[in-house]
Amino acid sequence: MKKYGSIIYRLLPCLWWLSILLSLPTALQAAETPDPQRAIRLMDLGRALFFDVNLSQDRTQSCATCHDPAQAFIDWRENGIDAAASLGADLHTLGDRNAPTISYLSQIPVLQHNKAGEISGGLFWDGRAENLEEQVGVPLINPAEMAMPDKAAVVVRLQENKNYVHAFKGLFGPDLFNNVDNTYSALQESIAAFERSEFLSPFDSKYDRYLRGEYKPNEQETLGLTLFFSNQFANCNQCHQLKTLPESAHETFSNYSYHNIGVPVNTTLREMNGLGLAYVDHGLLDNPAISDAAQDGKFKVPGLRNVALTAPYMHNGVFKDLRTVLLFYNKYQARGSKAQINPETGMPWGEPEVANNLSLEQLQSTRVLDERSLDALLAFMQMLTDQRYESLLPARP
Repeated sequence: MKKYGSIIYRLLPCLWWLSILLSLPTALQAAETPDPQRAIRLMDLGRALFFDVNLSQDRTQSCATCHDPAQAFIDWRENGIDAAASLGADLHTLGDRNAPTISYLSQIPVLQHNKAGEISGGLFWDGRAENLEEQVGVPLINPAEMAMPDKAAVVVRLQENKNYVHAFKGLFGPDLFNNVDNTYSALQESIAAFERSEFLSPFDSKYDRYLRGEYKPNEQETLGLTLFFSNQFANCNQCHQLKTLPESAHETFSNYSYHNIGVPVNTTLREMNGLGLAYVDHGLLDNPAISDAAQDGKFKVPGLRNVALTAPYMHNGVFKDLRTVLLFYNKYQARGSKAQINPETGMPWGEPEVANNLSLEQLQSTRVLDERSLDALLAFMQMLTDQRYESLLPARP
């Protein structure tokens, strides 16, 4: 009996390690399983931060100021120039690029290069932020936006709010505020969690309901849908389709590639923001990670969700009306004086800000669109409006 007891005693350490090894997969799985309550708390904290003007230098501006949820997450303030660019927190500094909607922002892939050297993805017009967390951290300390002097100053503002302190410590640990970088990263993670929520990406437009068999498009919308996905007529899907197949669920209507389509300078904006007409926005080439001159003048193809409500258009807000955008594309096909006139100015379309690297292969691969086709495409693009914004849509003729 002693003999067997001695053997068992010597085996106990081995049995103990064996039990640890057998339980390890279960422990790892438990560690990797997201805590739904934590995710909700993180999103709620992010929502509060998103609307907090105290995170700007002069306590005048929040994320929501330039991305208003009531207006499809755009900056609808006119600022004297039809909202082509946003005012900074000092209510004086004026930017040079249009603040795009952040609805469906979470669907944009990270910045990437394919084997052919083509670039896609990334946040901002020039892809300079790789992911949502990185994007969130930029406006807070940008002198032309929320203008906080540095990360430490942002953390001080967070600590003014006892509810924030309690929430952050509960989510990230009691020692979080001992490290500025960790606290700032926690703020970025929180706001990004809100931006990834269904509130920003509901996928409940008429188009989505059509795919689910809950909405029947009228004749004009059906024509617009056909034209949009056609490879013979409008050919919009060449750049404005993310999924492999047309009419796929959760389509955001951009492949997030970069193109120079010859957008002219917004001269009014340049005069008002003080940059002057000699200044050139080089688009993708202004991204610090990009040095290839072949990318000069290229900007990311925007998604088309809620596009009927996100005027003004293009990276510099140069066009006020969505129909003008379609006519601008049409100018590359149509001949004659009428097609070469900007209906908003009554003057010829302005010259491209960057004349090199025009995506002529894409721009010249469509047919001339007549009035009926233009109306149909506009009707289809209105179908891409989230359900809660449908009452904001302009009446169609």
